[in-house]
Amino acid sequence: MLRNITKTSDKENIPLSSEKEKLEVKHVFSKPLPKPASFSLEIGNSDIIIVNNQNYLKMGELGKGGSSIVYEVLDMQSKQRKAIKIVTLDKEDEMTRISYKNEIKILQRLCHSPRIISLFDYEESPSVLKLVMEAGNVDLAGILKTVRENNKPIPAFSIKHYWQEMLLAVQVIHNEGIIHSDLKPANFLQVNGTIKLIDFGIASSIQKDMTSVFKDNQCGTFNFMSPESLNDISNGPILGNKQADKLVIKIGVKSDVWSLGCILYNLVYGKTPFQHILNPAKKLMAIANPKTRIDFPPLTDKDLLDVLQRCLQFDPYNRPSISDLLSHPYLDGRVSPQVSR
Repeated sequence: MLRNITKTSDKENIPLSSEKEKLEVKHVFSKPLPKPASFSLEIGNSDIIIVNNQNYLKMGELGKGGSSIVYEVLDMQSKQRKAIKIVTLDKEDEMTRISYKNEIKILQRLCHSPRIISLFDYEESPSVLKLVMEAGNVDLAGILKTVRENNKPIPAFSIKHYWQEMLLAVQVIHNEGIIHSDLKPANFLQVNGTIKLIDFGIASSIQKDMTSVFKDNQCGTFNFMSPESLNDISNGPILGNKQADKLVIKIGVKSDVWSLGCILYNLVYGKTPFQHILNPAKKLMAIANPKTRIDFPPLTDKDLLDVLQRCLQFDPYNRPSISDLLSHPYLDGRVSPQVSR
């Protein structure tokens, strides 16, 4: 999400060529600085976002999609850097509006965990929703993009670090009976060295007496979607839906494990398992077909290869749990005693 790129002019690094130039520079910086203009005059109304009577100064745009936009902001009271997501609700259908409200509920429920992005405040009106959240440094998608642009592979120790961090974050939600349903690199945000999980718009909770959840609006990202999210169609209950027999999608926590496997595959091989299939319809058919063969080029680290092959089993019952993956030999004792909170 956060891609702060600062370009430094080459002229700034040119050495002073003479004593005269040095004296001129010294003279400039020895002059008293002019009094700054009044703070209120420097900031226009369009630069301020107000959430529950609290002012936030826009510092830049972090991203946007559909009817939502995310800004990097400065909390004018605490002087802390934060992020604000603004959603135009009157442009969305009912299911999308419900998904945004669902995200608020889940973030409030998981506010105790340092592995989940923090929601500080929110304000809702019939037309607009504003969420004040923790700001990060860069998401995993941004890290991958930077590495690939330099035409260098990701170091083995970095892959292992990112893998462990992602597992610890997902373990938190699975322990709470929550399926994320849309795990992808862009939804893992690095915040001061810790990878945190974000974007719970289409996440769902599992009832205590169930191992799966029924969804009637599955919109995960194709390259990271599990086979069962595409072809496991069952008749199931839809809360608040009058059509009790409407076809819905049945998924469990192992769906997230598949998505994690796709992310790890991307970290290792530089692409997702089905990225080579460009036609969307054919891609979806390949992912949903258990006879599709996934290519696993040889790796020197056999434990890493084993993790990939286990996560990318078409049958969800054959995939490991997050706990299994945290105790797998691939991590080689790297898991912290304080697994997750």
